[in-house]
Amino acid sequence: MKIDEVRRLTSDQLAEQLLNLKKEQFNLRFQGATSQLEKTHRVREVRRDIARIQTVLRAKAATA
Repeated sequence: MKIDEVRRLTSDQLAEQLLNLKKEQFNLRFQGATSQLEKTHRVREVRRDIARIQTVLRAKAATA
């Protein structure tokens, strides 16, 4: 997910996306612990997407 895409979303959409990414992160960690993780690069992508969304949410909260 690109930063431009994140900035276009509303706060509600960002919160929903953040929840989905947190669930995916949990599932990926669980798969990694049980040695079933195939796409190891996805862990890094999800972690960075979470950080992007949190950054944009904080910026929107500061301006509001």
